[in-house]
Amino acid sequence: MDWTHYRFLSLWNLTASADVVYGALERPEDYPRWWPQVRSVHRLDDTTGLFTVRAFLPYDLTFTAREVRRDPAAGVLETALSGDMDGWARWTVTPDGSGTLARFDQVVDVGKPLLRRLAVPGRPFFRANHRLMMRAGRRGLAAYLEAV
Repeated sequence: MDWTHYRFLSLWNLTASADVVYGALERPEDYPRWWPQVRSVHRLDDTTGLFTVRAFLPYDLTFTAREVRRDPAAGVLETALSGDMDGWARWTVTPDGSGTLARFDQVVDVGKPLLRRLAVPGRPFFRANHRLMMRAGRRGLAAYLEAV
């Protein structure tokens, strides 16, 4: 097993329409407004941004996210990630009853030296850290969408 390889899946049930949720998720430069763990997003060009994230554990991850698929009809936003973690992340946004299901899939290999050194003993903490970050993101987006 490669202890620095991670697969994540998060499901966010939201009350806003799929179009509204997709619209918010396709603007990553706004993520720091509603997602506390996304510390900064700097656009490098129309399809690429530099992200810095930090959840509960005391380390930042900095990575470049480059758009590889934007398909509003299918509700898909997909990015290639490189930097402290390499891999991909994808949002899939679908109507769900009177609301929306936003599915986040991510497959990454962690390259940050500290996280590689702590890969085995730290793995359960890193996974919990990700869960906490995603939980806060769902809450933040729900509140943001209610306010707009």
